Amino acid sequence: KIPINGIQNRNKTESQSQLINKKRNLMNSFFKYFWIVFLLTSCSNNTVFMQYKTISTNAWHKDSIVKFEVDIIDTIAKHTIYINIRNDKDYGFNNIFLVTNIDFPNKTVISDTLAYRMTDERGYFLGTGVTDIKENKLEFKEKIQFPNKGIYTFSIQHAMRKNGEEKGLVSLDGIVNVGIEIEKTALNDK
Repeated sequence: KIPINGIQNRNKTESQSQLINKKRNLMNSFFKYFWIVFLLTSCSNNTVFMQYKTISTNAWHKDSIVKFEVDIIDTIAKHTIYINIRNDKDYGFNNIFLVTNIDFPNKTVISDTLAYRMTDERGYFLGTGVTDIKENKLEFKEKIQFPNKGIYTFSIQHAMRKNGEEKGLVSLDGIVNVGIEIEKTALNDK
C-alpha cells in the first residue's frame, strides 16, 4: 500500500505541475498578445512631428514668441496641425487667444488669430491630465497639404487681455508648455 500511495501522490504532483505550466503558458500567451497589440498600435501612430517649449516661470511674456522649425518632406499626404498647451491651476481665464504665423520655405507667411476654450461652463479646466497640469490639444489646421518641401517655421504668441481693457496682458500666468504636433491624416479621413 505504501508504494501505491506514493504513486498516487506523484500523479497528483504531476497534474498540479501540469496545471501550473498551463497557467504559465496562458500568461505568456497573454503577454505576447499584449506586446504585439502594443507594437502594432505604436507603429500606426501618424505623428510626423511633436515638440514642446517650456515657458520659464510659468508666465508667458507678451513679446515671447514660441517658434518651431519643422522639416517637411511629404508634399502629397494631408496633415492636421495641433497647438498643444499645458497649463496649471494658475491659469486664470476660460479661453486663450493666440497669434500664429507659418513661414513657408518659399517665404510665404500665413498669419492667424485663434481662440480656444480652456474651461467648461462650470469653470473646470478642459484637457487631459490627472495632476494640476492639463494638456490641451487644440486643432490648428485640418487636412492640409504642404505645398513645398523644406523648413516651415511655426510661431505662436499669446494675445490675452482682461475684459474691458485695451492693452494686452504683459505676462500670462499658468502656461507651462507650448507645443506643435503634426499628424498625417489617415487615408480614410480624406
